[in-house]
Amino acid sequence: MKPQIPSHDDPADADARKAVKPVICYPVDGLTPPDLDLYQAARATAQKVDEVLVPARDARTFSVPAGQFFRISSVQGPQVGDLNLWNADDLSERFYSGKTRALHGTHLSVSDRMWASFPAMRPMATIVDDSLDWYGFDEFGGSVHDVIGTRCDPYTNNLLSGGQYHHCCHSNLTRALADHLGCSLDEAQPHVHDVLNVFMCTGFTRDTGQYFMKASPVRPGDYLEFFAEINLLGALSACPGGDCSDRHSSDSAACYPLLVEVFAPAAGALGDWQSPPVNGYDQSHGR
Repeated sequence: MKPQIPSHDDPADADARKAVKPVICYPVDGLTPPDLDLYQAARATAQKVDEVLVPARDARTFSVPAGQFFRISSVQGPQVGDLNLWNADDLSERFYSGKTRALHGTHLSVSDRMWASFPAMRPMATIVDDSLDWYGFDEFGGSVHDVIGTRCDPYTNNLLSGGQYHHCCHSNLTRALADHLGCSLDEAQPHVHDVLNVFMCTGFTRDTGQYFMKASPVRPGDYLEFFAEINLLGALSACPGGDCSDRHSSDSAACYPLLVEVFAPAAGALGDWQSPPVNGYDQSHGR
């Protein structure tokens, strides 16, 4: 139960203050839109070159060269996944979920981009196909593929319920990255970051503003597909919450694998396309 909070009388102009219209913080009209026609034409020529099956309640890494595509699919049952992305050549450049949310909104779909952290701040991947784009927003304000959740983790689990649960998405991603790099867990953990919650259905309650989850609409055969704007190292965790209809960090939830497939377009299919340059800010910070 929340503690009692002192109440205050409404000011005389309370209604007028609440009626002030909102302003979009980051209008994106100035952004160069992705060339989806080019990407889709290139995708039509692509052949599968790699695949990784992510076991239930675990994580795996995968690599995608710039100019290739990768697809995350549900293959056996309703399952959500937590996705991390890094520049494969420099792990300090990684997915920035907060800025992606500020630019594109709380949930992502086709034409939205996954943006890199400072100072690079450039597109890392562009969503080019989404079999769940029909879902939109439901009556509760829920939608799929969110950038508002942080990833389930053993620290919050310990804080709220005690115990030592080791297959939260944070720990899964840490183990997978450590295995890929051949380093210790302590060295890998700082590179793990806030995620794109693939297939997860989430929103904020209208009365308390709390982050909620509900059963994902994903079923076997559903997928989310991306174009790699730069050389990518990815890590995907098949969340221990399964379809997240009940709770996180659970040994009782029904959980299933996720499939990552990588596709390479035919030579020349992208024309003179090049990876986006790093952000043009001069980093002088006023000095």
